Amino acid sequence: MNIGFIGMGNMAGAMIGGLVKKGLVPSGNIIGSDVNEALVKQRAEEFGISTTADNGEVVKAADYLVLAVKPQYAKEVIEGFKDEISADTVVISIMAGKSLQWLEETFGKKLKFVRCMPNTAALVGEAITAATPNEPVTEEELKTSLEILESFGRASVVPERLMDAVVGLSGSGPAYVFMFIEALADGAVQCGMPRAQAYEFAAQLVYGSSKLMIDTGKHPGELKDMVCSPAGTTIAAVKVLEEKGFRGAVIDAVEAAALRSREL
Repeated sequence: MNIGFIGMGNMAGAMIGGLVKKGLVPSGNIIGSDVNEALVKQRAEEFGISTTADNGEVVKAADYLVLAVKPQYAKEVIEGFKDEISADTVVISIMAGKSLQWLEETFGKKLKFVRCMPNTAALVGEAITAATPNEPVTEEELKTSLEILESFGRASVVPERLMDAVVGLSGSGPAYVFMFIEALADGAVQCGMPRAQAYEFAAQLVYGSSKLMIDTGKHPGELKDMVCSPAGTTIAAVKVLEEKGFRGAVIDAVEAAALRSREL
């Protein structure tokens, strides 16, 4: 199996690194292209993959082709190689806002497409990626596509109608979490803790709490209740968060991002 990348920016770099690290395919079976010559050279040296300035060369070599270009340049880039792509190639698109219908119309034919929405945690191998295939993609091809996506985190199939919700939740979500970490640290600094130490504690608390939920499979409400002792410190803090509309603000933020995604 050969995997090609059109565009080798941060997200593609995370994917390539995951593929090489997990040994899903040998590095020699990965080929990529990018308009940035320095980046092309960097990826070749970093991962030992084949690189080229010719998108057509990537397209001809790839069994699975990852489209990792910026959405605003997508149409122009696709126009340059769409006539060279085989009907057997599975196209994995990580371009935000580009629907399956848009891909089919832009390529001018009904190829095998898997539309995806990863997030920036891919850079540390901990992404959560939503994937939705079109009808020509076989079960085996979808399985392989998910294995490619899981090389840099977790992946889950969702219906395309939920892609905007995915953008609002996990696509934009890292920003909400970083703001939460920053606010937690500010609170600790207000209470006298040195800032560097406050960031360390806040980041580890978010990481550890997430891992606890994932590893135990417990409902977040149950885990919250485990920390809230009667008349204790935590329930006093939870009361303040509820009074300030914490949950409502987060819900509204996710909805706002999803609505904006729908407009793009």
